[in-house]
Amino acid sequence: MATYDFPQDLRDAQLALHRTRAAYEEYARALPWSAELLPGWEAEKQLHSGFRSSKPDSPGYMKEQHAEVARFRAELLELSITVSMHPFWEQVEQDKVVDARMRLKHQHVTHDTEAA
Repeated sequence: MATYDFPQDLRDAQLALHRTRAAYEEYARALPWSAELLPGWEAEKQLHSGFRSSKPDSPGYMKEQHAEVARFRAELLELSITVSMHPFWEQVEQDKVVDARMRLKHQHVTHDTEAA
């Protein structure tokens, strides 16, 4: 099993990406189901089931919510670029880049469990 000596700025960027994505997902869960004003709906009853999927009316996002979603997306894009284009990846053997990337992505879990 290979180990990688990730530079601190790359580890910091990956952790910021992880935390920003988690914050965005938490924020998005509280938003209406549609970004635009849309009427609700109810689907037909499914065969052999009484279940009917449905959605209530969506008021759409408020101006501030659109802005916050755009801010999160821009930050996620910038952090993704920072991580994926970091000079560290040039020194990793081509056939080991995927392994190294997966280890970096999950490094915060390893460090969190070791600290406990």
